[in-house]
Amino acid sequence: MARIRLYLTTPLEEGQTVSLSREQAHYLFGVMRLKVGDSFRVFDGGSGEWAAEVTEAGKRAGALTIGAQSAPHLPPADLWLLFAPLKKARTDMVVEKAVELGASRIQPVLTEFTNAERVRLDKMQAHVIEAAEQCGATALPEVAAPVKLPQMLADWDPGRRLLFCDEAAAGTATELPPPGPAAVLIGPEGGFSEAERNRLRTLEFCHPLALGPRILRAETAALAALTLWQSQRGDW
Repeated sequence: MARIRLYLTTPLEEGQTVSLSREQAHYLFGVMRLKVGDSFRVFDGGSGEWAAEVTEAGKRAGALTIGAQSAPHLPPADLWLLFAPLKKARTDMVVEKAVELGASRIQPVLTEFTNAERVRLDKMQAHVIEAAEQCGATALPEVAAPVKLPQMLADWDPGRRLLFCDEAAAGTATELPPPGPAAVLIGPEGGFSEAERNRLRTLEFCHPLALGPRILRAETAALAALTLWQSQRGDW
């Protein structure tokens, strides 16, 4: 049987009985063909991963009994991903990979050249849950509402370093800031405007980040920057 993991919003503990929603019952019993007595893994985003056994199985409902904890809770690194929304499939990929790479917050940022301003937070949250179920994460990153870049910078906590991936810095040498809370900012397909770039470069908490000699697509830059930070400052 394929390894199944299911996210549950109910806080979990050993011996607990959990009722399933119609959608969860359809997935487990209609799609994955589980039956009473079958076991799999569940997590609630805050208490780790748990064994679960099917005790009731129906087309529209069901129930589980929670067994022993199978993995401890592992919160993600204190790293945010801020990105200008892209076309649907590419935004979906960025969200999915940000979960896999251990971001603790995902937030769309509207810039001057952003060309996909409509953001469905419910869809983003669904992709976060699906990615966490598949990659073995025991915590879900926060999905934050879109914010315009000037407002975000005005409200920024200077204790969190902001790494903005600047295509104008391609080919230059840059270093990561010292360990501590951080965020990666990815611009839109057209890059940051000159006014935005100049504004970012004036802020003490902001660090331009070059990602090699080539100009990367926005989704590639997001994955590269998260990987770079995690490999040197994160939980890898």
